[in-house]
This record gives sequence, C-alpha cells and structure tokens, in this order.
Amino acid sequence: MFETVTISLEQAGQLLAKQEGHFLDFKDKRIAPAKIARAVSAFCNADGGDLYIGVRESASGFSWEGFDDPEDANQVVHTLEEVSPFGTDTDAEFLYVDGLPGYVLHINARKSRAIRKTADGKIYKRLSAQNSPVVTEDALTALRRQKGLDSFESETLPIDVDVVTNSEAIIEYLLSAIPVTEPETYLRKQHLLVSGKPVVAAALLFADEPQACLPKRCGIKVYRYSSEEQSRDRLVEDPVTIEGPLYKQIYDAVDRTVQIVAAAAFLDADGLRSVKYPHEALHEIITNSVLHRDYSVTDDIHIRIFENRIEIQSPGRLPGHITTKNILDERLSRNPYLVRHLNRFPNPPNKDVGEGLNTAFESMKKLNLRSPIIEEKDNSVMVTVRHESLASPAQQVVEHLKANGSIRNEQARKLTGVGSESRMKKIFENLIRGGEIEHKPGTAGRGYAYQLRKKPDSSN
Repeated sequence: MFETVTISLEQAGQLLAKQEGHFLDFKDKRIAPAKIARAVSAFCNADGGDLYIGVRESASGFSWEGFDDPEDANQVVHTLEEVSPFGTDTDAEFLYVDGLPGYVLHINARKSRAIRKTADGKIYKRLSAQNSPVVTEDALTALRRQKGLDSFESETLPIDVDVVTNSEAIIEYLLSAIPVTEPETYLRKQHLLVSGKPVVAAALLFADEPQACLPKRCGIKVYRYSSEEQSRDRLVEDPVTIEGPLYKQIYDAVDRTVQIVAAAAFLDADGLRSVKYPHEALHEIITNSVLHRDYSVTDDIHIRIFENRIEIQSPGRLPGHITTKNILDERLSRNPYLVRHLNRFPNPPNKDVGEGLNTAFESMKKLNLRSPIIEEKDNSVMVTVRHESLASPAQQVVEHLKANGSIRNEQARKLTGVGSESRMKKIFENLIRGGEIEHKPGTAGRGYAYQLRKKPDSSN
C-alpha cells in the first residue's frame, strides 16, 4: 500500500483552491474505477499530471472527502496496475489532514514511453481539462508519432527513385562508405527504399533539393532583429532561407547564423557593440533541432537573432517520455534513420550521438554565460541562447567598476541583461546600502553614474 503523508490544513486549502486543467484533475472517491483509468491513461498519453481521488465538487467549489481507510482504495490501486503495470508511469501517496475527513489518494501520472490503454482497450489523451478518447486512425497515428513509436521519416514518398539514387548528395556520401556499393543497393539495404519508393529520410538525406519533395517541411529560416523584441518592423533584412540536404543544411545554417551575429553591431549610448556566442553551442542546438524535429509538421525551423539572445524554434513537441526537465538525461530519437546516417558522413554534425544539448550547455558555462532555456510550445520546441552572464547583476556591476571606474544605469542594463530601469536602480541602491558603491561626484541627469565606494584611509 502507498505511503501516507500528513499535510497542514493550510496546504489542503491551497490544493482545493486550484482549478482543474491540463495537468490537474479532482475525482470523487465514489467514482467508477473505469473513469479513473481514463484519467490516468489520458495523463500518461499527454504530458503527465496529478490526479486527486477523494475530492468532491459542488456549487461552492471542491471539498475534502477522502477514503475512511486506505484499504478502501484497493480497487483504485488495481485500476492503476491495469493502466500502467508495475507503476512504470505512476506513483501515489495518501494525503491526510488533521481535522478533515479521510485520506485523499494523490496519483502522479508521468508522460509515458508507451501508449497507455484502459482495461477495455480504449485510449485517452488529456486536452485542457478533458480526457478525450483517441478514436480515429489519424489521431492514433499522431499519438504514436508523439510517443516516438512511429516516425514520419519512414513513410514512403510518391517521387522517382532517381531523386535519391542519382544525386550529388548520395554520390558524395557513398565515396566514403565501406564497403563501396551502388546507391540503390545501399538505400534498399538500409530500408530507405521501400517497394521501390524513397522514404522521407532518404529524401531529406540524399535528395539534392528535399524541399521539392517535402514543401515547407524541411527548411531553415534565419531572422535578424534590431532590438530585443520580435516584430516585422524590427527586421534588419529579409529572412534568409537555407535549404538543401540535411548535412549541408546544418553547416550552412550554423555558418550563416555565426556570420549574422558577427556582423551585427547594436547601437547604444556608448556606440556600436557586438555580442558573441560559443560556436559549439550554436552548432549543437541547430543540429539537434534538425535531427529531432517532427517532419510531419508543415513548418520550417526558425532561428531568430536579437540583441540579447538567439531563439531556435523547431516544429513538433518533445517525443515520448522526454520533457524539458529530463531532456539532458534521457534519450529517445524521433528520427533514428536521420541520426544514424548523418553520423556516418565525413565530419558528422552529430559526432557525440545523444550528447548535443549537454555539449551546448557546457560550452555556455565555459564562457560564463547562462544555460540555454528549453521551452515546449503548443506544437514546437524552442531553445533560447541568452547573452547573459552567470554572475548576478550586482556582481557584474562591481566587476565592471573594478575595471572601468564608473557605470551608468543604461550601461548596467546592457551589461547585465536587466531590462527595467527601475529594477536596475534598486540593484544600485542595494549596493550602496551594502557599502560597495557610491554616487560619482559631478554626475547628474542622464550622466548620473556610480563608482566603487572609496574606503577610508586606515592611516588616519
């Protein structure tokens, strides 16, 4: 039986005040086990969530009405085992509050590797606050792709086989292959030709123009903005579109991004300034976005270059059990054919398979920059590389003053990445109270500046 955890009355009140949604569901203890199975299946097949059994809903809100004894929840425990055997994707605990009736069963359902079904074989997926059945073949195919059980890269395309067997890309690739073989023989042995037709992965890897085979699904667009905001009127020039087979596309995208960043000088009160990002981090993140994007989604990869950050947005949500929290530790390839064959190219872009993002994080640390931010959007994944120091804003100000003598509010905001003038002013005020800095005499208005506090002469 599960562990019992005692929480306070205040914590129980905070829990009951929450609203049901995509990650949270309350159920009455009298609910039929089949409905509990639906909820657990739905959470596991989506993004995971918390299910509380023993919470009653009325017109006035939710109230605590738990099981009289944990043994009374045995049927629920059996239901959990049917949906996720051996607790693979779930764990649970009983919550007890002194002064409230009974024990509430809290089930933590995690995003699963497999598709989880109810006892009657039905499949559900959590959408907002609803447990929606997955009934159509298209919906099931989409779910299998999201789980990484099926991949769009293995579907055949209605194109001539010559597109991939008589291309410059396949000839250059096979020149370094061991043993040397004919293109069609090689592709067939690698299951990149099925029933005489190329699969998606074959076109992406070896067609000279895969964008003609998969329109609007396999390009990269690079944008440069003249500020920290994304808006059309802040575009410095028309977006750059990068196409071609994936091996070439990755290196072209990295080179173009580095060129734009190197050429981008931003004007502030001190004149033109430039920012630098570790080449290794950009290479690994762009490679990762090409390798693991969902090619069934009609969209390109977008690389947006701002004054203080670079955003790399890749179509498709994270596959299977991968989340933004475990992405550096867990492994699941959405496109194994692409990963495997790109690694066979001379100077492969994915040298250390499975370690790309970890390498990017490490290279940012070496330059004392903050780690990238990984976010999962409605139908994409975005990695933001920030030009922001690991040191606290206060520490950066002090280090700057040791080297330069004075600093203004505007300079400090550019240095630290703090966007608000009033917030930066509070940091200055805290440093003054701490005895670290002081107002620089003779400065006022827009030129108001700070300097390190002059220590009293101990000889006096």
